[in-house]
Amino acid sequence: MKKLFVLSFLIVLLAACNKEPGVGGTSSISGKVYRIETNVLGQVLDEYYAPDYDVYIIYGEDDLIYDDKFSTSYEGSYEFTNLTPGMYTMFAYSRCDLCGGGDTIVSQSVEVTDKAQALTVEDIIVYK
Repeated sequence: MKKLFVLSFLIVLLAACNKEPGVGGTSSISGKVYRIETNVLGQVLDEYYAPDYDVYIIYGEDDLIYDDKFSTSYEGSYEFTNLTPGMYTMFAYSRCDLCGGGDTIVSQSVEVTDKAQALTVEDIIVYK
């Protein structure tokens, strides 16, 4: 009986060590959103790092629904913290004149491979 308890405890402990991507870790992913404003002719009117712009994150590769959201700071930066190792996709919405709904998704994917990583992804470039 005692051996069965110890074996059960070890199985539960090992299963707890294999975390799925998500919160509960010590890694972070950061980046910036760069906004390009154009007129109806496609001419650039202004471009800058976008303040107060929503960036979404998806934990893992099999999920189609975002898991968390962050609004960029005044200089267009965002950071998702307390992440465990795994695949992550950050995305924002960008104007798309040829798309049926008017918006398209612009994304960056990255893999956290170790604990306590601080990863920076390329800028997410959006049009508005």
